Amino acid sequence: MTIAFTQSQVNDLLETMAADIRDRLGDKKPLLVGIHTGGVWIAKALQEILGADFFDASIGTLNIAYYRDDFTRIGMHPQVTPSDLPFAVDDRHLLLVDDVLHSGRTTRAALNEIFDYGRPASVTLAVLMERNGRELPIQADIIGDSISLNKDQHIKLTNSNGLQLEYRIKGVVNEE
Repeated sequence: MTIAFTQSQVNDLLETMAADIRDRLGDKKPLLVGIHTGGVWIAKALQEILGADFFDASIGTLNIAYYRDDFTRIGMHPQVTPSDLPFAVDDRHLLLVDDVLHSGRTTRAALNEIFDYGRPASVTLAVLMERNGRELPIQADIIGDSISLNKDQHIKLTNSNGLQLEYRIKGVVNEE
């Protein structure tokens, strides 16, 4: 594994994203929703930067495992935690946060779950990193950075010593 973005670089991306969020949603008192797991980490970091009073409630979390269209192919994770939206979404502005936007399938699943809770006035998608390889016509409104990778390369957010992005190559096992 190789570090793609250090904790300091990730923090810089988060500051840029926070400025964009202030510009887009500053007058809307949005609700903050993070997609489990990396999106929740990013959402918490953005809440720290923007301040808890910027948002109209505590962070909501989505675990989209049951909404994925590929769980029959990749299997279900044995420890699926429930989603937690501690607010009503009807007619509210939501800031949906994820770590990496790749195929668009995670975002599609998250939107499906959100609409099971109600009909928001708007959903703004914020991602720390977008990469090539989109399979669905989904794009982020707020992006920390963009990267182009080969099909066998991946970028993953980790949170062992602060938030970092790591490059990974499909089929290569971490030997650390």
